[in-house]
Amino acid sequence: MPADPEEMALVPRDRITLDSSVQEGDLPEIIQKIRARTPARLLMGRAGTSYRTSTQLDLREAHAAAQDAVRNELDLARDFSPDFLAEWNLFEVCTSAASKEEYLLRPDLGRSFGEAALEEIGRKCPSGCDLQIAIGDGLSVSAVRAQVPQLLPGLIHDAKSRGWSVGRPFIIRHCRVGVLNQIGELLSPRVVVLLIGERPGLATAESLSAYMAYRPAKGDSDADRNLISNIHSRGLNRTEATAQILSLAAQMMAAETSGYTLQQ
Repeated sequence: MPADPEEMALVPRDRITLDSSVQEGDLPEIIQKIRARTPARLLMGRAGTSYRTSTQLDLREAHAAAQDAVRNELDLARDFSPDFLAEWNLFEVCTSAASKEEYLLRPDLGRSFGEAALEEIGRKCPSGCDLQIAIGDGLSVSAVRAQVPQLLPGLIHDAKSRGWSVGRPFIIRHCRVGVLNQIGELLSPRVVVLLIGERPGLATAESLSAYMAYRPAKGDSDADRNLISNIHSRGLNRTEATAQILSLAAQMMAAETSGYTLQQ
């Protein structure tokens, strides 16, 4: 909830702007409560009319991490352990975007596969499963590297414990959300879950999203999909994310729909 203006009025002005010697525990309780509710950089203090050096350096570090998250290429050997790749039998395909630069300039190319990728997916993945999981680099390779190794095992284990058939998961380079449609057309699963790196910000560059759709097909739009976002260490943890993803998948299967028509 917003801070009570009357309470804020009782906080001395010099305590609101903060001195570099003030520690978190020395701050007025109302300021501690505000800062505890968000990872946003609130009431960080100043030196004259500028940020303090520590704040400025922190912002520059976060900005650099966000740029790296977008620009870096996914590297399976570097980003995942050999045991993880082997256990889940992961393989990689690429969308029609041939490079990261083309992917960033041509979002449409990230929404479709070329013939080679379609052939490989069709050959390696079973069709008609209850749940098909795909992993896309999206706009944050950092998010995929940080979240997927912890999230994927629980998703597959808990889905199978519900008695669902689960397709072979795979990784998509230069991926946009719209590729869900081609996965649905090719493999005909009941529900597709796309784990994809979110556009990074200055709070975190490691936030993952789960886009989901019931029997996605050509022509579907965001209105036909559902989203669970902010999966990261300071947001939705992997246990909560797993429960929410599978609960939403169960609702989709029961209602035989997804997107805005799904009553949650």
